[in-house]
Amino acid sequence: MKRFFLPLTAALLCHASAAEVPKVFAGLFEKDVPVRGQIGVVLPPEEINQYVTKVEQAAKKDPTWFREFSTKSKPGAPLPYDEKLGLTKEEYDKYLQLWAKREFKPQADVILTLRQSTTSTGEKWSILGMGGGENGAQTISTLGYFPKEDLFRSPNGNMKRLEDINADAESILGAWTGHEWKFEETTTLARTKENFAIGQFADKKYGLIVYRVQEISTEGSRLQDKSLVIRFPLGKAGQVQENAQRPAGASGKPAPAPAPSPKKK
Repeated sequence: MKRFFLPLTAALLCHASAAEVPKVFAGLFEKDVPVRGQIGVVLPPEEINQYVTKVEQAAKKDPTWFREFSTKSKPGAPLPYDEKLGLTKEEYDKYLQLWAKREFKPQADVILTLRQSTTSTGEKWSILGMGGGENGAQTISTLGYFPKEDLFRSPNGNMKRLEDINADAESILGAWTGHEWKFEETTTLARTKENFAIGQFADKKYGLIVYRVQEISTEGSRLQDKSLVIRFPLGKAGQVQENAQRPAGASGKPAPAPAPSPKKK
């Protein structure tokens, strides 16, 4: 977002406005201040695949046991050790070592801006996203947060607030805390699930947005499956400077003066 040089009174009004940001966005965004971020995925080293393959083979041998065992484990974190996983204890320990080396791999740069508006149903806050292609940051622009009801509203319907997130260091994204909302609907045609979460990592250097929507037909066909993970620096480190918003190719230098007109003889 553009940073304007304002008189003191106007600047004070801006600070007052920032203080009115709903609690779910506090410390992450300021109103109307664009923030640069990155869409990406979290991946461990490729060497881990040899152990993952063994676990997958073990799961095929006893799918019922594996399903029940997985259900009792923490979502997004490595399964606890069991001989039925198809790994020796030494292999399992190596798997954990590789898992600990997972990293966020950026795929596209994006810009996020928190906007406020008024609708017939009340005050609305939206995170407008730009960049990242067809399934990029603009995907979350259709979501609106309504503080009075503490819910997000998507084109699918109302997303209800879930328990706050407090993920530990072993989870796929690492240690982070945040808030989450969910929409879920089953019709005669399909089942739809939509989740939105926002928060920050334990080191408080980066904020995080996680979004996913799935639609599966009654026959089991996947009609829609979009997922998005956006990481963005917190505070001034992530805020976009005025010159940084120039279109690609703009140098920022003043245009040269026009050549003088030829004198008439």
